[in-house]
Amino acid sequence: MTLVIETERLTKRYGTSRGIEDLTLSVSAGEVFGFLGPNGAGKTTTVRTLLDLLHATSGRARLFGLDSHRDSRATRARIGNLPGDFAYDERRTGLELLRFFAAVRGMVDLGRARDLAQRFEADLGRPLGELSRGNRQKIGLIQALFHDPELLILDEPTTGLDPLMQEEFLAVVGEHRDRGGTVFLSSHDLDEVERVCDRVGIIRAGNLAALEHVDEMRGRAYRNVSVRFAAPVEPAQLGDLGSVQDLEVDGPRVRFRVRGNLDSTIKALARHSVIDMEITRPTLEELFLTYYERGTRS
Repeated sequence: MTLVIETERLTKRYGTSRGIEDLTLSVSAGEVFGFLGPNGAGKTTTVRTLLDLLHATSGRARLFGLDSHRDSRATRARIGNLPGDFAYDERRTGLELLRFFAAVRGMVDLGRARDLAQRFEADLGRPLGELSRGNRQKIGLIQALFHDPELLILDEPTTGLDPLMQEEFLAVVGEHRDRGGTVFLSSHDLDEVERVCDRVGIIRAGNLAALEHVDEMRGRAYRNVSVRFAAPVEPAQLGDLGSVQDLEVDGPRVRFRVRGNLDSTIKALARHSVIDMEITRPTLEELFLTYYERGTRS
């Protein structure tokens, strides 16, 4: 597979403060790669170093096989970027901003901008300062996508978007991948990551804590289960619940965590009269803890 992003022991320090340390990962052409971690973990530092907005202290990064620092002008021409702190002139309209970016890129027209504006229901005619956070985010997405780049680097791209627009964004990302494009996606939405990403990298305190396929991540992720039976039960009556942890029985109410396949758990519960059941997924922060507690490293 052709590598679009490749880092080798990439390190960025701010004086004595940590940024990222010995970060080694790769992203293949046509892959949607999720880059996850809590605030302050080093996600933004990584993105800015890849884009040569920050210079690495040591190690190296290559984009499209080119050195991210020495060949930064050549690589940026092939990238669409939405930063988490998307900056703009509030007096400009969305259309004016896109025309500015098109001119900077040497484009003779606005590429896919009109089509994307229609799909995202974006108002290109109003000054950006008059738009809500979500509507400004739509403009940011359009400027990252309108020139049909080979690589998208997106930092929290669905922030402020309503559920319908989030769905449209995921569809656009899927289409980009189907055309052979590559996506490097930072997100705090676990459902979003599971639905659109092929692999994930999880960063903690500047270090890569895990690097694996989304299916493997699902296998590690537990579910919180709460069941209310028609009558009180004892733990011994429940039988084999499978890979259950933290079992709590309080009369007719049973709570536990379970990993992996739910088949044996559901079958054991079905031996009793079930009045209500609630199954919830962990938050992204809770998922981080499952990696950190295991000390998983790539």
